[in-house]
Amino acid sequence: MATVTYDHATRLYPGTERPAVDQLDLHIEDGEFLVLVGPSGCGKSTSLRMLAGLEDVNAGSIYIGDRDVTDVQPKDRDIAMVFQNYALYPHMSVADNMGFALKIAGTPKQEIRKRVEEAAAILDLTEYLDRKPKALSGGQRQRVAMGRAIVRQPQVFLMDEPLSNLDAKLRVQTRTQIASLQRRLGVTTVYVTHDQTEALTMGDRIAVLKDGILQQVGTPRDMYDTPANVFVAGFIGSPAMNLATFDVTDGYAKVGAAQVRIDPAVLAKLTPEDKNQIVLGFRPEALDQAEADAPGAFPVEVNIVEELGSDAFVYGSLTGPAAQDAQLTSGAGEGQVIVRVNPRTVPGKGSTIWVTIREGSQHVFSKSTGERLS
Repeated sequence: MATVTYDHATRLYPGTERPAVDQLDLHIEDGEFLVLVGPSGCGKSTSLRMLAGLEDVNAGSIYIGDRDVTDVQPKDRDIAMVFQNYALYPHMSVADNMGFALKIAGTPKQEIRKRVEEAAAILDLTEYLDRKPKALSGGQRQRVAMGRAIVRQPQVFLMDEPLSNLDAKLRVQTRTQIASLQRRLGVTTVYVTHDQTEALTMGDRIAVLKDGILQQVGTPRDMYDTPANVFVAGFIGSPAMNLATFDVTDGYAKVGAAQVRIDPAVLAKLTPEDKNQIVLGFRPEALDQAEADAPGAFPVEVNIVEELGSDAFVYGSLTGPAAQDAQLTSGAGEGQVIVRVNPRTVPGKGSTIWVTIREGSQHVFSKSTGERLS
C-alpha cells in the first residue's frame, strides 16, 4: 500500500486561462478512503485523472509513496481505476473481464484464476463468473468492475463516480459494500463524486473543490460542524444549510424580528469591508418552533412539507418587512428557508410558523470574504 501526495499539482488545458485544477496540495494517508467532492466542473475528475496519468500535470508534482509519478506512464503507476460506465468487454465472461489485466501482464493462468475466484467470493459474484455482462444487472456489472480492480492488487484504487448509473436503492446498498470492502482490503482509495451524501457516508476524509481550488479537507464531522467558508457550508449537508445576511447591532445579528447573539471574539474579526454585516448559517435542525412573541422569533410561510417518516422538513419563505434584506439562500433556492419539524405534528401548507435560531448552533462567516469567523 502507499500514500498519495499532490504537491501543488496544476492542470491547465490548452486554450484556457484558468486552470482546471489550481495548485492542489493534498496528502492521502496509507489505507485511507478519501473522497473528492464538488459541483460539476470543479476539477475533481481531472484531479483523479492526473493521479492516474490520463491528464498531464502542467506544474507541481504527484507522488505515490515516495515515488514521483508525475511523468510516469499510467501502466507503470500501480493503480487500478473503476469508471462511471463500468467499461466491461461485452464479448468476455465475467471471469475473463476480471482477469484481463493480469492476462495482459503475463500472469500465469492458475494465478489469474485464483485471484479472480477470491475477488468473486468477496463481491458475491461466484455464480456469475461464466456470464457475459449483458446478462447482469447494473449493480452486478459495477461489482465486476470493482473485481477487475481488486485482482490487480494495486497500491491505490481510483474510483470516478462509480455509482451514478445505479438506481437510488442500489446506490445506497453498493456504497455500503464499497466502503466495507475498502476497509477490509486496506487499499488507499481516492473516490470522486458530486453527491455529498456519498461523501459523508463513505469517506474517512473529504476534500471539497470549487473552480479547481481546494476549499477544505477534513473528516465528515469536521465538514458538517465547522465548514471553512460559505461554499462548503452550503454544499455539505442534506438538506443544505440556510445562509442569510444579518446586520450587526449591539452584539446581535439582526434581520427584522430575528436576532442572534454573536460572540464578541467573533465580532472583533469583522473588517471595514464587511460593512458591519455577517453571513449567518443555520442548519434545518438548528431552528426551533416558537410562539410569535418569543424573543428573536421570525415568521416562515410554509410552501412544502417533506415527510420522510422519521423526519419532516418544512420548505418555506421568510416573510415580513426585512425578508428581502436577508438575502436568504438554502437548498430550496433563493428566499427559501428549510426547517426540521416534529414528523408527528407537521404544519399545513400555506400556514405560518414562527422559529428561532438555537443559540450556539449558528455558523458565522465574513460577508466580504465568505471565510469562517466563528
